[in-house]
Amino acid sequence: MGRYVARRLLQMIPVFLGTTLLIFLMVNVLPGDPVAALWGDKPPDPAQMAKIKNDLGLDLPLWQQYLHYLGGLLQGDFGSTIAGNRPVLEQITQAFPVSARLAVMAFVFELVVGVTLGVFAGIRRGRVIDTGVTLFTLLVISVPVFVLGLLGQQFFGNELGWITPTVQDSNNMGQLLLPALVLGSLSLAYVARLTRTSIAENARADYMRTAVAKGLPRSRVVTRHLLRNSLIPVVTYLGTDIGSLMAGAVVTEGIFNVQGVGNLLFQALARREGTVVVGVVTVMVLIYLAANLLVDLLYAVLDPRIRYA
Repeated sequence: MGRYVARRLLQMIPVFLGTTLLIFLMVNVLPGDPVAALWGDKPPDPAQMAKIKNDLGLDLPLWQQYLHYLGGLLQGDFGSTIAGNRPVLEQITQAFPVSARLAVMAFVFELVVGVTLGVFAGIRRGRVIDTGVTLFTLLVISVPVFVLGLLGQQFFGNELGWITPTVQDSNNMGQLLLPALVLGSLSLAYVARLTRTSIAENARADYMRTAVAKGLPRSRVVTRHLLRNSLIPVVTYLGTDIGSLMAGAVVTEGIFNVQGVGNLLFQALARREGTVVVGVVTVMVLIYLAANLLVDLLYAVLDPRIRYA
């Protein structure tokens, strides 16, 4: 197991370098000059522009800028913003806990509700509950997230008055409840359908007939044999979805005015703060890589036949 983890960590290095290099190049080849944008509609001062670019290293070739960025990452330095010269890491550490709470709430919601609906639909395949779950998940998948968010704001905020239409305190878990439900709704539908398909397929397997023939209690057959083997594809999806929830929070955080990483990324793109964009994406890449490693290790827990050399 230790050798496998070490090998996977080594494999993450070229993936990390490739993704950060790609986003770094994409951000820096966009048209326009972010330094000149500091002056707005006024003509910029060439001397001051040159000084700002020199201080931030923006007058260097792209390959040198990228190497300096990687060197800063090793020291925990994500760079500074062009406007205000504020450390990027400071902004990320302020916004990340909010998005993390939002993503965890959405993840728990999609995991508990999605797997539960999928299990009931898979066990009762072809019955009313199976049809109902299938139609419900199809409806959720068909409706865009921003539409669900606006409908939730209108119904629960303006009509019923149960919540404030927009989040006033991003650290308040209660105010993050509706944004979390909206954020996790699409993933919930996929988890339910994936669980239902896997349960229905494994229910007809030989080992299930053997377990029933041995006279094992139905609850043990479902939880110990059927559910455990059916969760492997679900765990794969959930592992990749952790990073997707963080990245997909851009729309949800914008609708509900949540001051998280998604909102920070949107504002950075609008202001063309390339260092902030690259810094946020770097954190997202690290989360994706860690989640994928965790999923691979969970395979051995769910299926004892899987062993890592």
